Amino acid sequence: MTDLFGNTDLFGQASLFGDTPDRMPHQPQADTTPDPERVREKLQSLLATAKAAETLPWPERKARVWRIVFPQMANWLPEEEAEQLRFEFAKELERLKLAA
Repeated sequence: MTDLFGNTDLFGQASLFGDTPDRMPHQPQADTTPDPERVREKLQSLLATAKAAETLPWPERKARVWRIVFPQMANWLPEEEAEQLRFEFAKELERLKLAA
């Protein structure tokens, strides 16, 4: 069976889950690997914001997100650099927590 666009499908309708090898050629996925330089810039920016603050610079919910995401983002950097950034960020969060 052929639809109006010339596509052939055994069941008369398009796949809900994307291409299948027997119907269409595989489309390569875009590379989603983070750029370490952009990760570094973001982490250093967050750290600078925390260091410059006298009180928590984000709403509590956003701060909880950064407490989880910051260490995970650091995984894209060389291990020694990642450990140092994680340590400094945790230290700043603790300082800000005590200031509240």
